[in-house]
Amino acid sequence: MVGVLIVAHGALGEALIHGASHVLGKRPLQVQQLGVTVHDDPDAILPQAQELVRQLDSGDGVLVLTDILGATPSNIATRLLKPGKVEGLSGASLPMLIRALTYRKKRFAAVVEKAMSGGRGRRGPPEFGRLQCREPKLKSSTSWDCTRAPPPSSRSSRRVSPPRCGCAQTAGA
Repeated sequence: MVGVLIVAHGALGEALIHGASHVLGKRPLQVQQLGVTVHDDPDAILPQAQELVRQLDSGDGVLVLTDILGATPSNIATRLLKPGKVEGLSGASLPMLIRALTYRKKRFAAVVEKAMSGGRGRRGPPEFGRLQCREPKLKSSTSWDCTRAPPPSSRSSRRVSPPRCGCAQTAGA
């Protein structure tokens, strides 16, 4: 079963879990949250987040949901990612969480896709996307796209050695 970790501002993660518990009729297993406040040091919270990922990983992977792309919780979440084992999505919402929980006995990649489809809604995508690990942007025509995966149609076929994090490299970004 895929584990789910919500890294979000304040009590939002607990509120999402509470909402999912209401919809599903019970508190789901293998779901945790890490609330980040304005007073928290991201480097001090990272070990807590890493421990939660270890607890949640039963071998099927961990999906990390975060609220605002580029904010402190998102930055912490990107440091947890391991392609194929720990994946992340920003723009966490109750529909996204319900989808992840409903399909989490399926393949890990399918759970990530289902959760993303829950975040899109009927009127188009909100500000969300697939998180990727953080590496500094290169100062050339080739850059690492490590804060948000590009849409499939914009991915370059030109591939170069990935950085330590396993992110895809795009040309001309």
